[in-house]
Amino acid sequence: MHATPSLDVARAIALGIKAAGGRALIVGGWVRDRLRGAPSKDVDLEVFGVAQDDLPRLLAHHGRVEAVGQSFPVYKVIGDSGGDIDVGLPRRESKSGRGHKAFDVRGDPSMTIEDAARRRDFTVNAIAWDPLTDTYEDPFDGRGDIARRQLRVVDRTTFADDSLRVLRAIQFAARFEFDLDDEAVALCRQIPLNDLPAERVWGEIEKLLLHARRPSIGLDLALSLGVVDQVLPELRPLVGCPQEPEWHPEGDVWVHTLMVVDKAREAIDDLEKPAQIVVMLGALCHDLGKPATTALIDGRIRSRDHEEAGVAPTIALLNRLNVNSIGGVDVRQQVIAIVADHLKPGMFHKAGNVGDGAFRRLAQRVNMELLARVARADCLGRTGTFDCSAMDWFIERARALGVEHQPPAPIVLGRHLLELGLTPGPLVGQILKQVYERQLDGDVRTVDQGIAVARELLARRV
Repeated sequence: MHATPSLDVARAIALGIKAAGGRALIVGGWVRDRLRGAPSKDVDLEVFGVAQDDLPRLLAHHGRVEAVGQSFPVYKVIGDSGGDIDVGLPRRESKSGRGHKAFDVRGDPSMTIEDAARRRDFTVNAIAWDPLTDTYEDPFDGRGDIARRQLRVVDRTTFADDSLRVLRAIQFAARFEFDLDDEAVALCRQIPLNDLPAERVWGEIEKLLLHARRPSIGLDLALSLGVVDQVLPELRPLVGCPQEPEWHPEGDVWVHTLMVVDKAREAIDDLEKPAQIVVMLGALCHDLGKPATTALIDGRIRSRDHEEAGVAPTIALLNRLNVNSIGGVDVRQQVIAIVADHLKPGMFHKAGNVGDGAFRRLAQRVNMELLARVARADCLGRTGTFDCSAMDWFIERARALGVEHQPPAPIVLGRHLLELGLTPGPLVGQILKQVYERQLDGDVRTVDQGIAVARELLARRV
């Protein structure tokens, strides 16, 4: 295993803790991922046998130390050579009220390694590794569960104290492609999730959508555990909603949606995170309008105008998860636009005579690159063989027009009209809008052409 700056800092801290009569172990996800052969950058140290008051002084030898938290501080150590790690004492937790954060927490450096690990959710997360001896402390056989590819609860008597663990089970099952054991399934089905804030729910859903190779595993498990009904009820009507077998031999809208989500996940690795979220939420929500519009018409199953009908449940789901702008991108608006327009790439291709203006106007509403990716996933997310080349044609056409990411910038600006003698006011905005419409149609390509159109519009008003 290659050393990293964080791991080097952890080893140095462990040596210092050992010299002070204690022991420092790396715990949590880093150890789990090391055993899985997966990269992990977050290193957490748990320090045994050293008093809380002594810990900051010992850590100060290894970098800048920042205390995080109030009642129970965890120390972030930023090493001089790069890399940072979180260091804390083993802690005792007791439920103090309702909610994900309602715990009394106190550090106890005298705890045994087994007692310290008992507060963990699943055995695969309850393994510790000694960076000085390269040995594992595994009191609940987490390594065996990794080998068996299963998620097993550490302590069934306290598991339900934190309802977020149900959502963690879902995203872990999908990310690691592990099975939830029978006891964990039974426990998760009994835990209400109505004490979780939207931000925590979205945090786990985001990990599921972005970090699992096949998010469908987690979504299907969420349905089985009753999680869909509790936190994503807008998805529930998709289950059992029929589709025309000629176009959807895979089955109902739920099955199709899971396939589309997996296909979308295959196509986002080259995108920035906000764009990834847009594509994945667009794929998840794209057919939310089908249950309300599906009917048997002339012996065929149809879902007419399901794109527009999907907007309202999409807004409800985004509200429930409190998803708005992320990283400067209006994720909410883009997802809604993708749902409303997800059939446009195929429709434009089928029409055959769609002008450039239609592409430019569509780019005013939606990022065409992301729309094309969701449309392609929609086409591929079926059993059988279908021609999805329309999406290639669509995005190539958008790129040729330079509108794959945004609409064209206006050529004529307010200052141009003021130079014509207009005074600031509503008329300036009205003329600019009309000139821009002509630009979208391709009639205005230069400033001079735009000013000529503006003069013409003004002359009509005289």
